Amino acid sequence: MSHEVRAMTPEDIPAACVLLNQIISLGGTTALEQLFDEVGLEDYLLGPSTILCHVVLDGAGAVAGFQHLGRRDDLPEGWADIASFTRRDDPLRGAGRALFAETLARAKELGIVAINATIRADNVPGLGFYRRMGFVQYDVSRGIPLSDGRPVDRLHHRIDLTG
Repeated sequence: MSHEVRAMTPEDIPAACVLLNQIISLGGTTALEQLFDEVGLEDYLLGPSTILCHVVLDGAGAVAGFQHLGRRDDLPEGWADIASFTRRDDPLRGAGRALFAETLARAKELGIVAINATIRADNVPGLGFYRRMGFVQYDVSRGIPLSDGRPVDRLHHRIDLTG
């Protein structure tokens, strides 16, 4: 089954904001802990550090997930950082895979040499997703505190796009 994946537009921000804030509120699968308003989310997803951002739509045309590829100063030249979010209520099977196929194709076209995914060590679904997409762990940031003070490792994974 193929899903419609397209570039995110400002019109997608309200739906993406609801989706992401629900994930943040549920906790455990993102390092993001503060809820977004639409202005802040638009800056994060479509602002100057963004390389690309895609949405995946369900059969009714509603945003079922999105994937962001951006620049980070602490990554090597030519690398990008990825963040993926899919809705938890009424999940769209294959949404993450469809998003990543589009992101991977576009990243290669843009000359990105590697993609970094930093994942909380307790985010079992996220770790599984990125590993299934071909990411391998290359580093660990130990004991990064959450807002409640609880330390959680961040596992850094990458996929090489030069091979």
